[in-house]
Parts: sequence; structure tokens; C-alpha cells
Amino acid sequence: MAWLQDADAPSWFVSRYDDARAVIGDPRLVRPSVNGWSFMPEQDRPDGMELITMMEMEGPRHTALRRALSGAFSARSVRRRLPRIRRSAERLLDAFADGGAPGDLIAGYTEPFPLLVVCESVGIPYEDRDYYLPLADAALGALLTVEEARRVTPLLRDYVRSLIVQRRRAPADDILGDLVRRCDRGELDEESVLSFGLSMLVAGYRTTTMFLSDAVLALLADPDQYVRLRDDRGLLPGAVEEFLRYVPVMNGVVVLQATEDFELGGQTIRAGDAVLPALASANRDETVFAEPERLDVCRRPNPHIAFGRGPHNCIGAHLARTELTVGLETLLDRFPHLRLAEGHSPTWDDASPAKSPLTLPVSW
Repeated sequence: MAWLQDADAPSWFVSRYDDARAVIGDPRLVRPSVNGWSFMPEQDRPDGMELITMMEMEGPRHTALRRALSGAFSARSVRRRLPRIRRSAERLLDAFADGGAPGDLIAGYTEPFPLLVVCESVGIPYEDRDYYLPLADAALGALLTVEEARRVTPLLRDYVRSLIVQRRRAPADDILGDLVRRCDRGELDEESVLSFGLSMLVAGYRTTTMFLSDAVLALLADPDQYVRLRDDRGLLPGAVEEFLRYVPVMNGVVVLQATEDFELGGQTIRAGDAVLPALASANRDETVFAEPERLDVCRRPNPHIAFGRGPHNCIGAHLARTELTVGLETLLDRFPHLRLAEGHSPTWDDASPAKSPLTLPVSW
């Protein structure tokens, strides 16, 4: 661990696998809200509403919400949705192919596919995406643009609240509709339902978009790996786990805050200290993963911590794995000779702590 001393925010940077795995499941560490880090000086904290997603929820409300969602995000439930997920991928790739080569695979496929799946499952109107996506991306970039994240928070909350009102007027057979019914029966409070909706908008699809984009780029940068997966689909489940480990989507850190004093790695963490586990670094720890800088679609075992652990482990892990698997499999089926477009390069947002290409020009 490294100590990062700042006058306003004493912090511990955690890069090793064992330490990172320990802190992300430690109940003595909590996540501050997306737009109002509570270790800021008092005068700098937001005076308006904070954006609370499921990751920042704690205690009985968080437990009740996860319990209410356990069936909808279970492996069995996700398997039932497989045909619909596959059809969504096929429709998008058909439209992408109709546009001709070269084409931008991000705009045409890896961006809309996870969003479409989440929208259909949760009950968020896909057709509203031009409104809520810029707001969600501003909130997700709070580490760099806190003021902008604070500005969009009431807009995001109002949008999710409007979806809740719609479900009460016209009940629907989707996850949001089920949560609203549970809320009306007294099983959940409305703020918990609101937090779930915000979670889906801010992070529920975006991380899968970035993982899928990075996975495709990693394969196209090593064409032999693409051919290997194309010709042996039995390798795909293990390959998905390797992409989750290998691609540094969250090249930044998770922000946690200590609620009490405790010892970690021979160091004393004080209440109020920020603890910053870097999962991308932990997933490339050479003491755990042999040749960690090498993409190995046959890697076994692969104990990556991309989905976290403990009470805040990603509730959508089954759905995310399915989206990655179907997304890659459908791409391999539709474009067996996919390649990076000659004379074109992917573009990146170098300022963002999340690393995935903004564009990915390909030919086939």
C-alpha cells in the first residue's frame, strides 16, 4: 500500500491483489456518494442532493433492495432472457453491416448493445437515451468534474422518479415495475427504488460497454486470438473471465472511506481516511497471475476481482457475463474475418479514468 498525504484528504492507495480484495469486502469501509466525497473539507461539500446508487447504500435498506433484486438478476433469470439478448445483438450487427465497411464498432454495436439489454430488462426507455446518457456520463465522471456531476444529479433523479410514476400509472412486467409494486406493498422505500434506477443509468450498462469494447480491441490487436475463439467456442467462457481480468476498464480507483480505525498491511488506517483500491492493478498482480500482462484466453484459475466482493459485489455479474459472452459470440458469427480498419486508429478520452476506445474502426 502507498500513503498519499494530502492536506484535505489523507489517502491510502491499494494496488496489490490481497490488499485490494480485503478492502473491497471490508464493512469498515464505505463508498461516499458519487458527487459528494465526504472526506472533503466541510466548506467544499455539496449543499444540494447527493447521487446515491446501490454501491453507496448501506445497512437494512441495502440488504432489502438486494434481496428484492436477487431473482431478477439470478443466473436462471438471465438464462431465460438469452434468446432476446441474442436477437438484440443480431439486429444491431445486421444494421451495422448494412452501413458498409469501414464502420465504427463502438457506435454501431458495443455501445448500444449493453444499453439495449439493460433498458429492456429494467424498464428504461431506450428511445430516451439522447437525454439521459450525457447526464449519466457526467455523473460517472465525478472524479474529474464534481461540479458537473452535482449539476446533473437532480435531473437524473427527476428522470428516474418520472419512470416510477409511469409504473404506478401503467404497471409493467420489468424489474423497475416489480420494485415499484414491492415499494407500494411496504417492502422497500421509494428512495431505494430511485437508487436502483440511478445505478442502472450511471453504471448498469456503461461498464459492460467498456469491457466489450476493450475485449474486441484486444482480440483484433492479436488476430490469432480472434481466430482461436472463432474456431473453438468452448474457449469463450474462460475468455470472458480473462477479459474481465485483463482489460483495465477502471484504470482509476474505487473510492472508499474508513468509518473507524483499523490495521491493514501493517499500517494504521484512521477513521475518515480515504482508501483507494485499484482493481486493474490487483488483477495484474504477478504473485497471483502468471504473466499477468499477457492475454491468455485459457487462463486457469482466474480469481479476478472485477465484480468486487462482499455485500457490494456486482449484483448484475450474471447479466454482465452473459452480455459479454453473447456480444462476442454474435460478433464472431457475423464477422468471422473482422479486423482493424487499415489507415484508421481507435480514439480515446485520455482524461477519463475509465479506459475504453471512443471509436473502433473495423473492416470485414
